[in-house]
Amino acid sequence: MAETDLEPNQGVPATRPARQARAHSRTFSLLVISAFVAVVAMWLFLTPDGVLGKADAVGYAICHRIERRSFHIHDRQLPLCARDTGIYLGVIVGFVVVGAAGRWRAGRMPPMPVLATLVSFTFIMAVDGLNSYSHLFENTPRLYTPHNWLRLATGTFHGLALSSLVYPVINMTLWRDVERRPTIENFRELGGLILICGVIIGLVLLENPLILYPLAILSVVGVLLILTAINTMVTVILLRRENTYTRWRELVIPILIGLTFALVELGLIDAARYAMTGTWAGFDL
Repeated sequence: MAETDLEPNQGVPATRPARQARAHSRTFSLLVISAFVAVVAMWLFLTPDGVLGKADAVGYAICHRIERRSFHIHDRQLPLCARDTGIYLGVIVGFVVVGAAGRWRAGRMPPMPVLATLVSFTFIMAVDGLNSYSHLFENTPRLYTPHNWLRLATGTFHGLALSSLVYPVINMTLWRDVERRPTIENFRELGGLILICGVIIGLVLLENPLILYPLAILSVVGVLLILTAINTMVTVILLRRENTYTRWRELVIPILIGLTFALVELGLIDAARYAMTGTWAGFDL
């Protein structure tokens, strides 16, 4: 007969394999938490000083940070260029508003007409990006003169589209009881999201330091949010735990793994870029 004892507060016998599984789970959780603390400590120690300095280190990994293609707080460049600032603020809007609407577990794509509109946002940003890129070279075809407000606007709406498409995929991977409803159900809801994005764009264009500072931090949070979400999804797949979670607290360890890998990924890119350039500054045109 297998050795047993009583589960705490349950009065139910537990087998030795069950106790060993719990012990392994606790050990694994402790390792994950230790790795997370170590990576955060390295970030705090190795990246530039100050809150904006840490934010710069995130932007440094994913953004060219060309100064004249960025907004500024007085004479200080934001952590992300105008387009990337918009993209990741759009991601924040998409995730937060869908969650606030009670669709934390929505697992369906928006209806086709709404989906086509979202995809068009990405197409428009791509066109604006190519046109902007063409201005780096002389004697290349150009559609129009690029502006930071255009980079910001097209980036924001692309970020909204990105969040609306990634969100249901993540939910379909994580939850056992995923909801069979779309993240955005109709054009009225899409219009509300577009309005919110328009307000965000307007706030950035005011270039008021008291407004730009929190928006700059939020844009960097958007980077960490999307990377952590994707890494968490990959972690769940690798652990073969798809569609097994029923409560948020069960996801604490997978989310910590996702965030840890996000910081490691950004840190490795930072290290490679710094080794090549020798500076935390953006590319110089």
